[in-house]
Amino acid sequence: MTSRPAGFGLVAGIILAGGLSRRMGGGDKSLRSLAGQPVLAHVIGRVAPQVDALAINANGDPGRFSEFKLDVVADSVPGFVGPLAGVLAGMDWAIQKVSGATHVVSVPGDGPFLPLDLVHRLISAAFEANLPLATASSGGFTHPVVGLWPLALRDDLHEALAVEGIRKVDIWTAKHGIAIAEYSTQPIDPFFNANTPEEIDEAEKLFRSLTSES
Repeated sequence: MTSRPAGFGLVAGIILAGGLSRRMGGGDKSLRSLAGQPVLAHVIGRVAPQVDALAINANGDPGRFSEFKLDVVADSVPGFVGPLAGVLAGMDWAIQKVSGATHVVSVPGDGPFLPLDLVHRLISAAFEANLPLATASSGGFTHPVVGLWPLALRDDLHEALAVEGIRKVDIWTAKHGIAIAEYSTQPIDPFFNANTPEEIDEAEKLFRSLTSES
């Protein structure tokens, strides 16, 4: 890993793959095939080199992710309460398993084009703005599940989920302050999500276009 600003130790990564995939028709959308391999394999390939340790957040049988040889951590707050539960699970895993970690970076399990400088840009945005949290933005939209989360806020997040009933990412992050790392959508939006069968088809076309240009 490259050098980091003061206050930033090891950074763990958590891939949020615990959604219900309703728009994909059920099942694990991160395991759908894209350009000859699971979507999740593309995500891992782009994120793993940027972090000091990496895990998958998913509920149910962890064995379905065994080919990726990563820890699989389930939500600790029951009831499929949304991505914040996955972030909390990632925080708990990092505290327990990644000695020296100070932050977790979360990414969606259905984002096959994630930036190769994502972690660096999130850390820089938070440091320069002197804010504890950071998220990514592209095309005029923020991407709340793409975030930098300090482990020091673990107890606050658990309280928000388990006691206060907060579910929306933006409501919790607004309490603490969040910096923005802005990305271009050219030649493609790096935060494209393959949420539906039609978007899988679109992602295939994007892969072909990138390959033809390289």
